[in-house]
Amino acid sequence: MHNTMVIMAAGMGNRYGGDKQIDGMGPHNEILLEYSVYDALEAGFDKVVFIIKRDFKERIRALIGDRLSRRAKVEYIYQEFNKLPSWYAVPEERTRPLGTVHAVLCAKDVLNEPFIVVNADDYYGREPYRDILHHIHALKPEKEACMVCYRLKNTVSEYGYVTRGVCQADDRGKLTRLTETYKIQKFPDGSIRDTNTDPGGVALDPESLVSMNLFGFTPWFLEIAEKRLNAFLKGLPPDELQKEYVLSTLTDRMMQSDGLTVDVLTTHAKWFGITYQEDKPFVQRQLKAMHKSGVYPDRLF
Repeated sequence: MHNTMVIMAAGMGNRYGGDKQIDGMGPHNEILLEYSVYDALEAGFDKVVFIIKRDFKERIRALIGDRLSRRAKVEYIYQEFNKLPSWYAVPEERTRPLGTVHAVLCAKDVLNEPFIVVNADDYYGREPYRDILHHIHALKPEKEACMVCYRLKNTVSEYGYVTRGVCQADDRGKLTRLTETYKIQKFPDGSIRDTNTDPGGVALDPESLVSMNLFGFTPWFLEIAEKRLNAFLKGLPPDELQKEYVLSTLTDRMMQSDGLTVDVLTTHAKWFGITYQEDKPFVQRQLKAMHKSGVYPDRLF
């Protein structure tokens, strides 16, 4: 059985103003997902599924895929509108993908074992990969999942709003609620607020646990996800161009309606990510320092 990692790299990067998934960040122009793959392989993963836009494939292969294929099984999956139910008519004007649920479902034919899901534009640290790899193989085949959570205060940008899945967990470490929260912003006074419905912001606890889309699932999850995505599509207005169905929303729905239980794995690992162009210099400095200190070798692959 493979230890499988799914990397979602087909987003549009509207706030970044470009294809951040393939923008060089490391001292040798490494893209951010190379660090995730390196850390995952060090933890024991041996299969990597890239979910990408079709025109990314040759770039991803050249940057990492061909070298990676010497160490792990590699799959390239396209997130495209033709991988939606035939009865659903995508509005001609829509260019935005249908969300992270659709992204993962595009890869369902190559996911026959427990797997993890990560974003291409987040740096998660090495520790979470070791923890979640151990955990996914302890999951029951049905109705169990896991996720790694970070502290909200460590996941906001200094340059604008972010979207996070705000988590609530019980004393046993089981997730009880996962709320996709839009337009979370850090204010000049240091507070962190949800500004989606109130420009003044609703204060959030900086110590809140949040999802960064580092999930562990079994193939059973895909069966239910497909049904839920179909229901989501049936409810979309014919002219809807923006709305997406995301993993945090689906996970919460499955907890409430399908008997899913989710183990919360907290971590003290360092996280950083790319949302805005202004985030890039910080990320570059962090990666350079980790190479210099020996956390990473001069060349990853």
